[in-house]
Amino acid sequence: MQINQPSNQIRLTNVSLVRLKKGKKRFEIACYKNKVLEYRSGIETDLDNVLQIPNVFLSVSKGQTAPTQDLAKAFGPKTSVDDIIQEILKKGEMQVGEKERHAQAERIHNEIVDIVAGKLVDPKSQRVYTAGMIEKALEQLSSQGAQHKQEEHGKGSVTATPTADGEEAKGKRKDLPTWTGVVTTKSAKSQALEAMKALIAWQPIPVSRARMRLRVTCPSSILKQATKAGPKKTAKEDGEDVDAERATGTVKDRILSYVEQIETQDTLGQEWEVVGFVEPGAFKGLGEFVGGETKGKGRVEVLDMAVLHEGD
Repeated sequence: MQINQPSNQIRLTNVSLVRLKKGKKRFEIACYKNKVLEYRSGIETDLDNVLQIPNVFLSVSKGQTAPTQDLAKAFGPKTSVDDIIQEILKKGEMQVGEKERHAQAERIHNEIVDIVAGKLVDPKSQRVYTAGMIEKALEQLSSQGAQHKQEEHGKGSVTATPTADGEEAKGKRKDLPTWTGVVTTKSAKSQALEAMKALIAWQPIPVSRARMRLRVTCPSSILKQATKAGPKKTAKEDGEDVDAERATGTVKDRILSYVEQIETQDTLGQEWEVVGFVEPGAFKGLGEFVGGETKGKGRVEVLDMAVLHEGD
């Protein structure tokens, strides 16, 4: 089908291409914008509402349909065209225009900034930063990242001296976590984690992870009971590795091993209570430990999700 010739021209308006490389060839289908995402999410089920043309192409722009033998070789001789189209829709890469790419990048950028602004604070004042300040800090890191790549390409690695929060990143600049800007091929959450690691390592503004403020209550009668070593596995918090193994010792020792900073600690009647700060990634493990060791008699209460400075 020659869709670009005047005699049988089919105008592809508002088009979005979905491409899939199968074997040694690339196959394309022409879809309506937004309908691909609706199809993938299950909102739209009618292929007629998704496809501009119910054909598989080698090149939509040239009107070059895929030969039957190519489809059979790539997808199998018994695979129908509808099944091939559905596979391309589900697994293919969606091609969008410049405006759409820009809008998508801007949306992801805003999501990243919002996530980072909600999870990082000034380590001295415990104040959260505004989205604008986080955005400027990331822009600075992005510019530095481009500059460092040029330096490494031309002169080799350069040493750097990060602050205490980036202690593990001492040494060569190339070993530091970097931030080079938003990409549309990764989720906002995973990129936000990368951005936070880079901000903590480089400290363009003073930052540290926000901590949760918790109250842990436990029957005082079991505090001195011995516990076994924590499970030898790695937990996940928002895609970030969190060491789940904790210190051996008594129940009290294990609970306190989760707490980075103790605010108060007291025994009230038959209950022991500690209020302190923990990393967000430790919350799940602490809750599971207290629930299991106390058989439901202990409690872990969240007092503040992110520790904020109480303004004057």
